Parts: sequence; structure tokens; C-alpha cells
Amino acid sequence: MRKLLLLFLLIPALSIAQNRKKKDYLVSLNTSFGTMHLVLYDQAPKHKENFIKLVNQKFYDSLLFHRIIPLFMIQGGDPNSRKAPEDQPLGNGDVGYKIPAEFVPSLFHKKGALAAARDNNPEKASSGCQFYIVQGRVWDDAGLQTQIVRIESLKGHVPTDEQKQVYKTLGGAPHLDGNYTVFGEVIDGLAIVDSVAKQARNEMNRPEKDVRMTMTGEWVKKKKITKKYGYKF
Repeated sequence: MRKLLLLFLLIPALSIAQNRKKKDYLVSLNTSFGTMHLVLYDQAPKHKENFIKLVNQKFYDSLLFHRIIPLFMIQGGDPNSRKAPEDQPLGNGDVGYKIPAEFVPSLFHKKGALAAARDNNPEKASSGCQFYIVQGRVWDDAGLQTQIVRIESLKGHVPTDEQKQVYKTLGGAPHLDGNYTVFGEVIDGLAIVDSVAKQARNEMNRPEKDVRMTMTGEWVKKKKITKKYGYKF
């Protein structure tokens, strides 16, 4: 009888696990410029789990993209930005913990990459809440070679031939590879990154006009995500 009871208890758990493998968490990041959709990488499980937790808690709702640098990235997630006056410096807010770095060579800083911000801690552990989305730029061979020299000096990940081709067509920020954790990407709405990045900004790179965000997330069948957005798992 006890064996039968354990079996019945295991069946729902196995069913949920199998169903979860067929689905992925789709993030909708809403701004006044439109909505971006993002997926989070399984190869960075700690970052993925943490981001899902914060989205579900509505942590990011009404926070600002508080730092924008054209042809580089747009950054948000500072909890201090929710009610920050125009002249308040931002970027130091956190949630009281860091996430261990999860550097995966196949996850790189192409345009649209979602990555974790961090301070200069020696472990290169990520902020528990602040993130950035890469805009970057398209590189020619000479410019990319300069970036590779910079990567080597920073002891980062030198891009593969395939990744180099992405940097030369789609674009990105290669010098960050192997030094900041990439844990997701924009699969729809890349033009919104461009719209945010080109806003007027002050000397601290904060947009002169607040760019607020809200986020929602849901588990969606992978087949549906592929069909709707063309993203291949």
C-alpha cells in the first residue's frame, strides 16, 4: 500500500517535470516604446531562476532604464529608481545578494543579449536584480580584432568563428564576453532597444525623460514560441 501511495504521489511530479520541459518561460518587457519578448537560458540556471522569481513578484514594475549608452547597452533593475527624482544618481540599488557568475562560452553578447550587471567584486558575481540588454554595434574585421585583443587582456572568452560572424552582421559588445553573465535574449522587439538607447541623456547616462518598464512572464509551449517568434531551442 505504501509503495502504491508513493507511486501516485510521484506521477503528478513527473507529469509536471515532463510538461515543463515542453515549455519555457516567456518574459514580456513593456515600455512606452512597445513590448520586447525574451527567453532565459537554461545554461545559466541560477540567473534564470532568480529572474523568474523577480518577474513573478512584480519587482521590476515601474523601475527605470536608468543608464543608456548608444551602441552599447541599456541598463535597468535598480530598485532605487522607482521613485527617484530627476537629479538622483542611480545604479547602486540592490536586493541584498549576488548571484555566482555563470560564464558559458556559447552565450555571448550579441545584440539583444540579456545579461547581469555587477560591481567590481573579484568573483565577478552578478547583481541580484540589475540587468542590461545589449545594443552594441556591427564590427568590421579590424574593429573586431581590436576587441579580441581587449578580451584577451581581460581574460574573457574569445568569440568563435560563428560568433564573430554574428558580431559582423547583427552586432553586439564582444569585449564583455567571459566577464559578465549572459542569461537570456530578446527574441522579439529588438527595435525597442534602439529606441531606448537613442534617448537624450544626462552626464550620468540617465535618460532625461524617464523610461519605465513593467514585466510579466508565463510558461509557454516551446513549439508556440518557435512558431510565433522564430526562436529555435
